[in-house]
Amino acid sequence: MEKTLAIIKPDGVKKNIIGEIISRFEKNGLMVSAIKKITLSKEEAKDFYIVHEERPFYESLSDFMSEGPIVVVVLEGENAITKTRKIIGATNPADADPSTIRRDFAESIERNIVHGSDSPESAAFEISYFFSEMEIRH
Repeated sequence: MEKTLAIIKPDGVKKNIIGEIISRFEKNGLMVSAIKKITLSKEEAKDFYIVHEERPFYESLSDFMSEGPIVVVVLEGENAITKTRKIIGATNPADADPSTIRRDFAESIERNIVHGSDSPESAAFEISYFFSEMEIRH
């Protein structure tokens, strides 16, 4: 079974839709292997999004991700990465398919409710950034 990371971003937590988002993952055959609510410092957000360091949105994304609590979730299931990203929808909510999380709840391309790992390599890095092996063992 494949594992991936999803993050309910500060805007999703603030809108009180944590349960709705997790429910959508579970209804599509994904299992929650680990979950916790945390608040990132600006430096922790920058470290997490280091792959975007050269992008123009790096600073504003780091500010946004550290402005309030987030919920980090390890999801597990067959084709978990692809399935999670399909449920989430396109980065720009205007381009997201109907009934995706971003289409239904996101305000903008940057305040887009949720993050999902985009590859096995990023999933491995992202999961280990937030969780120890002990926290995700069955």
